[in-house]
Amino acid sequence: MLIFDAHLDLSLNALEYNRDLRLPLADLRKVEAGLTDLQGRSQGTVCFPEMRKAGIGLCVATQIGGCMQPPGPVASWASPAQAWAMTQGQLAWYRAMEEVGELAMIRTTVALNQHLEDWAADAETTPIGYVLSLEGSDSIRTLADLETAYDDGLRALGPAHYGQGRYALGHDQLGPLSYEGKALIQEMDRLGLILDVTHLCEETFWDALACFSGPVWASHHNCRALVNDPRQLSDDQIRAVAERGGVIGLAMDTWMIVPGWEKRVTTPEASGVCLDDALKHLDHICQLLGNADHVGIGTDLDGGFGTEQSPKDVHSIADIAKIPPLLRERGFSESEVEKVAHGNFIGLLRKALP
Repeated sequence: MLIFDAHLDLSLNALEYNRDLRLPLADLRKVEAGLTDLQGRSQGTVCFPEMRKAGIGLCVATQIGGCMQPPGPVASWASPAQAWAMTQGQLAWYRAMEEVGELAMIRTTVALNQHLEDWAADAETTPIGYVLSLEGSDSIRTLADLETAYDDGLRALGPAHYGQGRYALGHDQLGPLSYEGKALIQEMDRLGLILDVTHLCEETFWDALACFSGPVWASHHNCRALVNDPRQLSDDQIRAVAERGGVIGLAMDTWMIVPGWEKRVTTPEASGVCLDDALKHLDHICQLLGNADHVGIGTDLDGGFGTEQSPKDVHSIADIAKIPPLLRERGFSESEVEKVAHGNFIGLLRKALP
């Protein structure tokens, strides 16, 4: 079954972790053996061959470069100019992967539909499709950069990441959307970008929805009702995303899956956390809304962590293919399984893309 993954930091892994994602996963891990400079070294889960094993023919792939305060855990820079330069390097990498036939950028509904036809006909040789998203908006030096980014293929943007961003506050902060943030979101509205509400602190979340009329998603989020943390979506936020026709992607970062997880201390084996625990969050959203129309998959695998912070039965991203059978075991119908696997996010894209 086709899997749509709504959040993968592919260019971050390629450039900051120096991973050649065309290689087999075993080779990537071997190269990193003994390295300790970044979390998740030698424990990565994502590469193109493993994505293909999972059936991930389409994903949201990010650019990321921040200059928030305090600095975030990855891709943090001293100035907007440096952050912009980082995102441009990431864009160059995506284009390089297109040139060698690994990836294909999806900019329009025509391109989306053609890609889905091509993948269905020949998943082995068709490039993996990707929709370009920007995680955190600090790299947007002025609003003119946003139109440039759109022309270059950007189709979704999350205004915040961690900390105090230049336009919006991250989930670890408290406060409203700034004047600059409102101007950014209004420009997003004009251009037709998708608003990714992931990482927004709660007050900023509500302010952003109030001043934005376009398409909305939460690319990689779980439920506050099951793990009580500001990074998670409250039930009211879940309802609000659904009311806007949005979709919420299930994240695979273990501290977001089970309560009591202590980063760099708790282990997947000791906690026993597994994919079925993650699906409890998806099931909670479905029960809350009374349907499976607003849920999908947004793994965030290798988003600054590796197998040390992934479910114990996720040894590589290929294991995401276990989700459809697990959903069937939970009583999801075949049409609901397809909605979760790809249908809901693809349906949103068909409405949102030009």
